[in-house]
Amino acid sequence: MQVSLVSITKSCLPMGEQLTAEQLIVFIARVSNPGNQLNHETADKLISYLIKNKHWSPFEMVDMTVEIETSRGIAQQILRHRSFSFQEFSQRYSEATDMEPIQLRKAGSTNRQSSTEQFNPEIEANGNVWNADELIELHLKSANALYQQLLRAGVAKECARFVLPITTQSKIYMKGSVRSWIHYLQIRCDEHTQLEHRQVAECIRVVFIEQFPNIATALGL
Repeated sequence: MQVSLVSITKSCLPMGEQLTAEQLIVFIARVSNPGNQLNHETADKLISYLIKNKHWSPFEMVDMTVEIETSRGIAQQILRHRSFSFQEFSQRYSEATDMEPIQLRKAGSTNRQSSTEQFNPEIEANGNVWNADELIELHLKSANALYQQLLRAGVAKECARFVLPITTQSKIYMKGSVRSWIHYLQIRCDEHTQLEHRQVAECIRVVFIEQFPNIATALGL
């Protein structure tokens, strides 16, 4: 799993001053006070005021794009955030070769979507008792070997990919406004989010804090 910054909205002001993405949000928020738009000294106070009073429109004016490498299973969860735009690695055109590691955790007692501590149960298969991680390793190697055999036999990538497990690694470009990122981080950094997705969100949070320190402080990120 890996996250990195790809792009962020740049200012192109006629007065020639180059603003950071966060300063640009403040500049836009002060559209009705043009004489004060380049006042950076009180930017943190204005940002706190906007967030406290839920004036979200200035946060929709700046976009951030990140690159995410994760499993197909977690990618499916990320793609459900429909206020974002996405571009994803296509297994129809390129070979999928890497697998994300699988961590087994015990099922939660009350919530079907939750999991608890990590463990490695014993499983009986073909008359033998195996540790689950051993069976998973064999399964992933077998699936990848079959995939490669299908490709060598002339099967189209768009067909051969169906034998791959959802732990197969994918790459996503994810673009959204600062408002969308705020909402995403508030939801996906929460402990109720699946661990693997939360790890992605925590990495995005680090990038967000670097680019928008005053916003992050006001939000308690």
